[in-house]
Amino acid sequence: MKMKQSKEITEKTPLLFLAGPMFLEMFLSILLNNVDTLMLSHYSENAVGAVGNANQVMNLLILMFGIIATATSVVVAQYLGAKRYEKMNMIYTLVLMVNLIFGLALSTLLVLVKKPCMELLKVSGEMMPDALAYIDLVGGFLFLQACYSVMNQILRCNGHTKAGMYISLIVNVVNIIGNYLFLYGPLKFLNLGVRGVALSTVAARVIALAVAIIVFYKYGIGRFSLKLLRPFPGKLLLQMVKIGLPSAGESMSYNLYQLVLLSFVNSMGNDAVNARVYCQSLISFANVFSNSVAMSTQIITGHLVGAGNEEGAYRRVWSSIKLSLPITIGLSTVNWILCPFTLRLFTSNERIIQLAFWVMLVDIVLEVGRCMNMTFVCSLKASGDYIFPLLVGLCTMWGIGVTAGYGMGILAGLGVAGVFIGTASDECIRGLIVMGRWRSGKWRGKAIVEKKTPEAGDI
Repeated sequence: MKMKQSKEITEKTPLLFLAGPMFLEMFLSILLNNVDTLMLSHYSENAVGAVGNANQVMNLLILMFGIIATATSVVVAQYLGAKRYEKMNMIYTLVLMVNLIFGLALSTLLVLVKKPCMELLKVSGEMMPDALAYIDLVGGFLFLQACYSVMNQILRCNGHTKAGMYISLIVNVVNIIGNYLFLYGPLKFLNLGVRGVALSTVAARVIALAVAIIVFYKYGIGRFSLKLLRPFPGKLLLQMVKIGLPSAGESMSYNLYQLVLLSFVNSMGNDAVNARVYCQSLISFANVFSNSVAMSTQIITGHLVGAGNEEGAYRRVWSSIKLSLPITIGLSTVNWILCPFTLRLFTSNERIIQLAFWVMLVDIVLEVGRCMNMTFVCSLKASGDYIFPLLVGLCTMWGIGVTAGYGMGILAGLGVAGVFIGTASDECIRGLIVMGRWRSGKWRGKAIVEKKTPEAGDI
């Protein structure tokens, strides 16, 4: 029986129907991260660098949760597009249970190996205690993010993108209040500092997951039941791992690559580290629009491919890039022009502001490549062509990004801006390659599900 509260997505679905709420959701999520940075910057600049380093490691694990989350977005979108509704509850239960178990395992591992990770990144002695304390709390409860990432994909693919927007709003309020209480408010006497910020983050994630589950049931999207996993759908899980592993592998490779670049920056001193953290905060605002368009296009592409409308998917992707690319260039340019003023929200250190100014200039070029990457890679994955983006990413990240970043940043002496030049080179070249892949049409015929027929079987 068709799930009444699932919103049908077709070729005529307006892009902003999905992208608008997702834009606000990601904007609010970015605002959450920036509020953390801003509040910490007035507490201690060493705390900013410590949390930045800790988050870099935790982002790697969050990307590992993407193995199942990415597969969820592809499988759910294609099955809904093919109108295979009878399989949905089993899929929902499977992905949530798998990511919960996976998340618990990785959270435990991170807490056990946190110090070697920070030492590997060459975190300074001044930043080390705060970095370890932050990982103990936020990292120990990282399984909450694993579950939420799956729930958010389920809600998005069913057309309920506004839910994520409202959840992000709630999370922001909880986090800001918590940060204030521990850093400047009535609980300041506890002297928890970074630990207090970590507690706020954990509380916000608990609430986010709870609200997502409530929305899932409120709109009648489906239900979770372990009984649906008897007999265990091992074949389906293997298929999802096959889909998600290359996609997550590409993301994990990117984060490892960013860790290597971060180690370059850490060797340049604390000012360079903090300049990078502040720039990342500002840059996140510039690419939120293209990111929301890319993820919305992925959902639409998955539905169209699942419905057998590959030509419609081809057209929608090109219309998306024509919309997002010029807006992204405009936003990143404005970001650079305003950065001498916006950076002063975080710091009054003129050395940091000078370093960050040149980074923000390089970022204009970087965002062009990143916009193309996000749009075409998301669409290739949604169509079932998930191996090609991994292979291209491995070649350009490590063959171009790392070598050019080291060469320009360390050898040529351009510092943190030179490291960003390496990243820009990688993003632009990779963007052109995946754009060519979409134009070639070699992704056609790779759908993982066929339209429902009376004889249709499982995957």
